[in-house]
Amino acid sequence: MPAPNLTRRGLGSAAAGLAASLAGCVAPDNAAGITGTPLAANAPVEYIVVGSGAGGGPLAANLARAGHKVVLIEAGGTDGGPNYEVPAFHPFASEDPALSWAFFVRHYANQAQQMRDSKFVTAQNGIFYPRAGTLGGCTAHHAMITVTADVTDWDGIAQMTGDESWRAAAMRHYFERLERCRYRAPLAGDPSRHGYDGWLATQVNDPLLLARDPQLKEVALNAAVAAGFDAAIDPLLSSALDPNDWRAELSGRSGLYNIPVSVRGATRNGSREYILATAQALPNNLLIQPHSLVTRVLFEATRAVGVEYLEGQSLYRADARAPRSGPEPSARKQLRASREVIVCGGAFNSPQLLKLSGIGPADELARFGIKLVADRPGVGRNLQDRYEVTVVTQMRQDFPLLQSCGFEPPGKSGPADPCWTEWQQGGGPYTTNGAVLGVIRRSAPSRPIADLFLFGVPGYFKGYYPGYSDALRGKNKDYFTWAILKAHTQNTAGTVTLRSADPRDPPDIEFRYFNEGNDTAGEDLASVVAGVQYARTLTSRLYRPGGPAAQELLPGAHVRSPADIAAFVKNEAWGHHASCTNRIGPPSDPLAVVDSQFRVYGTEGLRVVDASVFPRIPGYFIVTPTYMISEKASDVILQAAV
Repeated sequence: MPAPNLTRRGLGSAAAGLAASLAGCVAPDNAAGITGTPLAANAPVEYIVVGSGAGGGPLAANLARAGHKVVLIEAGGTDGGPNYEVPAFHPFASEDPALSWAFFVRHYANQAQQMRDSKFVTAQNGIFYPRAGTLGGCTAHHAMITVTADVTDWDGIAQMTGDESWRAAAMRHYFERLERCRYRAPLAGDPSRHGYDGWLATQVNDPLLLARDPQLKEVALNAAVAAGFDAAIDPLLSSALDPNDWRAELSGRSGLYNIPVSVRGATRNGSREYILATAQALPNNLLIQPHSLVTRVLFEATRAVGVEYLEGQSLYRADARAPRSGPEPSARKQLRASREVIVCGGAFNSPQLLKLSGIGPADELARFGIKLVADRPGVGRNLQDRYEVTVVTQMRQDFPLLQSCGFEPPGKSGPADPCWTEWQQGGGPYTTNGAVLGVIRRSAPSRPIADLFLFGVPGYFKGYYPGYSDALRGKNKDYFTWAILKAHTQNTAGTVTLRSADPRDPPDIEFRYFNEGNDTAGEDLASVVAGVQYARTLTSRLYRPGGPAAQELLPGAHVRSPADIAAFVKNEAWGHHASCTNRIGPPSDPLAVVDSQFRVYGTEGLRVVDASVFPRIPGYFIVTPTYMISEKASDVILQAAV
């Protein structure tokens, strides 16, 4: 695999041989550049980046590659293993104690409505919301789906802020810069606007796997026909069905698609690989500090000058291994930055850290005795997410492709299964994230842009609850799930508020779904109902006499009328793309937290770069637009450093 073109990336000069050492962004066997010892408070650090996910990880690597001294602080560890590496094991990664944090969130303030959700956990008074507590953040457990945002998402930010660098045509450059596309060949002039020498490898799941499973292929082809695709062409073998083609993005992208994933050969790749490859090549420029929970940003007047942190494993109480109470295990330490502090903790942790540091609603901070640095009432507001539900079909027999798959690494329950052996050789079902194909469409003709993304998976999935991944561990091989994702949601009424002034306590998170939110017209609920109805059309032909489908389990045959479907959706919908809690906005917006260059209003030397800065939730899957703003922020920060 060729090395990235560092000159084209515009990130400054780098050490000799860096390009070769970063080729392919393969994580090194030894953890060069990672320290487990306390950092000196007077260390010669230019930038402190807090959080190593899709926002912070690439940013820290880019700054280091441009010749700057960077410390990347991560509250979790650097554990990896099969649950991280094997694409098909992504559900297990989200419940692996070494990799995961478990938040419990509220969809509704109304307790009676909240308790109607079959996934409600009484002991936690909420719904399980998986997050990652490890190097790479949530890129360590997400389903690897890599789909760009829509033109309107970027143009909306440009129009709102007056910053033309946010226009979609300009932002596309950052996707080209980060992608290493391996499912399309470069064309003359490349009208697809893919990237081919970046740090993130993308490919599509091997469609030839379907040839090994006539039942799965029938499910997929019937869905393709129902979606209006030409039955004379086998769409599952077509490389042209690409949602990331720039021309598809410009045209609105409705249609049937193969789903690009961030997999390199047979292994997940993402923020972590880029971080570790950079730290190995430039250990004097990028230092990774794991197991370090940042407790607050340090200020001199309103200028950020460093961070305070606790050092130790499993300190944050979203970690199932963390003590639920008791004093802090060690003295707080401090680290100073000569240039900037950049917060990249995500939609839950970034607003929490800003508030603990004195940036947020003055009245909320006063309740917890936190000294005010900047009164920004928008911190923790504007919380948004997708809505998701599923239509689950029980088949008459197991899918043959999965019969030899135990979905466990060898040693836990016996020797390696045939699927594991095949994965080690670079093939087989474990190389995929499970998604067979995707459909993008409008939920109604009046919608200005395609707002539904449906993808089919052989397996049983109804959302997140403790132990959900066990239902996907190969015990149930006769189910097929259509996941329905409602994008471009209208509701912006969610909040992230402090539970206490103890930085180890997760915040209170309330999404205020549907009628509790500010979507007064009910468009979101109507769109998800339409999505359920459409998903049923994709499976309807499977129920014919002698067909492969036996029964619908979710929502179930008794849930037929629009009113009944709406009740099912209200009770069972979930999300896992939280965003927008530190939104970008113009200076005239009192609820804006950062400007178009990611600078926190009312402060100097402080930026936020993660999914929390979007004013509206972008596209269908949030990781790719977050990677793109990380690349953009790299340029913005480097330009300011000149």
